[in-house]
Amino acid sequence: MYKKMMLFLILSLSLFVITACGSAEEKEGKEEESYAGNEQAAESYTVEHSMGSTTIEGTPERIVVLTNHGTEALLSLGITPVGAVQSWTGDPWYEHITDQMDGVEVVGTESDINLEAIAALKPDLILGNKMRQEEHYEALSAIAPTVFEETLRGDWKVNFKLIAEAVGQVEKGQEVLDAYNNRVAELSNDLGDKLNTEVSMVRFMPQDVRIYHKDSFSGIILEEVGLARPEAQDVDDFAAKGVTKERIEEMDGDVIFYFTYQNEGDGKDVEEKWINDPLWNNLDAVQAGKAYEVSDTIWNTAGGVLAANLMLDDLREKLISE
Repeated sequence: MYKKMMLFLILSLSLFVITACGSAEEKEGKEEESYAGNEQAAESYTVEHSMGSTTIEGTPERIVVLTNHGTEALLSLGITPVGAVQSWTGDPWYEHITDQMDGVEVVGTESDINLEAIAALKPDLILGNKMRQEEHYEALSAIAPTVFEETLRGDWKVNFKLIAEAVGQVEKGQEVLDAYNNRVAELSNDLGDKLNTEVSMVRFMPQDVRIYHKDSFSGIILEEVGLARPEAQDVDDFAAKGVTKERIEEMDGDVIFYFTYQNEGDGKDVEEKWINDPLWNNLDAVQAGKAYEVSDTIWNTAGGVLAANLMLDDLREKLISE
């Protein structure tokens, strides 16, 4: 009888221990699950932008980008968007990014986006620009969290930093900028006394001729390098538009870089009329053989970090190598 009672007590105690352990493990499991949930919630972040603030959950994986410079920003961060607006020139992408855009769907152009195509891609983040797509912000926000830049002109790095923040790649974004800034510093150092070279920029378009000033994509880069500008172009605005041949002297400098936009109409005809004009050929830079044709895509239209680096290549080639 005594042995039976002892056996019963041992079995009861064992059952109690097992039950207690099970309860403890279950409790611990629930605590871990709760912690994991809190950790996942902590991965959400809020981005302040031109249209307010947007909260993004986790790491965006299906991104639609509605600016050309935004596409370059993503590519430089190692991100391929699922959808992007068509490049201003190219079929459908700029030549310098085509190899990186395999499988990317076209969702319209910067000034004419396709909301149905964007929604069909089921994005978890949309990147756009207030100047281009403000009227569509609410519709885009109904599709996915949407972040908008304020403006298009001026320092391209401002928009780049916002994009890096929006995709949760602030540190990587800074690495990209640091690499670019190092290249600027190297070029500036290598130019030495040639920094005094007055660099002029002229753009030919089907319906317009422009002289580019300091607050333009290429103007910002020239200023970062430390290159001088002709007095008429050393102005803190975007560009002189509608330039006629009566103002052709404003195009002169120690060096002229000219580029031609050809998306609509034939900008090449406009370019040829100007560069074959005796007034153009009488400019000091032209007389010295220092009027260089460069890519409109790189020097103006693309407006992103990849183009900025390629423009540095042009400056090095033309101002140092030659």
